[in-house]
Amino acid sequence: MLPVAVVTGASRGLGRETALALGESGYCVGVNYLKSETEAKDVAGQIGEKAILLQGDVGDSRQVKAIADKIHKKWGRIDALINNAGITKDDLMIKMHEKDWEEVLRINLKGCFNAIRMFTPVMIKSGGGHIVNISSYSGLKGKKGQTAYSASKGAILGLTYAAAKELAEYNIMVNALAPGYMQTDMGKSAEKAMEMAKEESISGMLSDPKEVARFILYLLQNKNMTGQVFCLESRIV
Repeated sequence: MLPVAVVTGASRGLGRETALALGESGYCVGVNYLKSETEAKDVAGQIGEKAILLQGDVGDSRQVKAIADKIHKKWGRIDALINNAGITKDDLMIKMHEKDWEEVLRINLKGCFNAIRMFTPVMIKSGGGHIVNISSYSGLKGKKGQTAYSASKGAILGLTYAAAKELAEYNIMVNALAPGYMQTDMGKSAEKAMEMAKEESISGMLSDPKEVARFILYLLQNKNMTGQVFCLESRIV
């Protein structure tokens, strides 16, 4: 029986590269997306018959429950959950609208919580598995003009530590990644920040989504690492 993985926010950027890497490695892949249907279909099409499209808002627990039920009905198991879906609404804290703050926390943090809560029962029945939460350098160090994003990604670290302790008895490993700045659609939307990240990098380079996806695959093969935060970055943390 082939292993099953779900990637949230899998239509573009890191989510796309991760879903494709999982498909190439023999996983059946649930490709979650919110609005980018064309891009999600392209990802699923490249994976082939082992992929299933999962439209839904991770910030809505009812929609996440429906996605989990669909996966269970289709394959009867889940071995890996990659919590990648995320947004940013950058502004200085004193200028930020409350609705923007709430939306970033709803998608980035609550979305991660919803997915873990809804998919864990299936993962337990499958005999265990891996959960990988995508955080950020901003979550480790904070970033001017990214109060909501930094707060949400920092909170994911605490969620990761707690979930790792709660789920260890079920053979479920929970880890977090803090990739460096990547030239994804989200990264390119803040060109000044991207150039600053490159200047601060010891190697003078930005992170490569394909390399991050390969590291995720490595984590999924490991049976003795949980409750860890891996900084895939060449800036000093």
